[in-house]
Amino acid sequence: MVTINSIKRGIVIDHIEAGQGVRIFNYLGLDRANFTVALIKNAPSSKHGKKDIIKIENVIDFDLTVLGLIDSHITVNLIENEAIIEKIKPRLPEKVEDIIICKNPRCVTSVERNIIHRFALVDEKKGEYRCEYCDDIYHFQEV
Repeated sequence: MVTINSIKRGIVIDHIEAGQGVRIFNYLGLDRANFTVALIKNAPSSKHGKKDIIKIENVIDFDLTVLGLIDSHITVNLIENEAIIEKIKPRLPEKVEDIIICKNPRCVTSVERNIIHRFALVDEKKGEYRCEYCDDIYHFQEV
């Protein structure tokens, strides 16, 4: 049995939907990390039955917008001296640029180069975004 100790200084990403931890792990490039990282899959959760958790024994810079798109229910805990000093709850952003890529072949972003892909949130409950050029709808899970 492997024991995962608490971390002294770093980040714990908690309440990740079971199975989504790998997406966040890959987005953050943690497979190339030269510091201690733990990906815990299917941990027991009183609210959701199961959850994933990522523990990072380091302070890294990342875009909370993308984390909010991958899983808007997560909690990012900043750790100092083995204690939580701040809890951040990323939300679905109102607008995103160059994170979602429009796949509509008739969209101007498919034809012209160097155009910023812009999407606006149209339904927070469904996590749907609309391309500001062609009006195609994308679900944030497609990111």
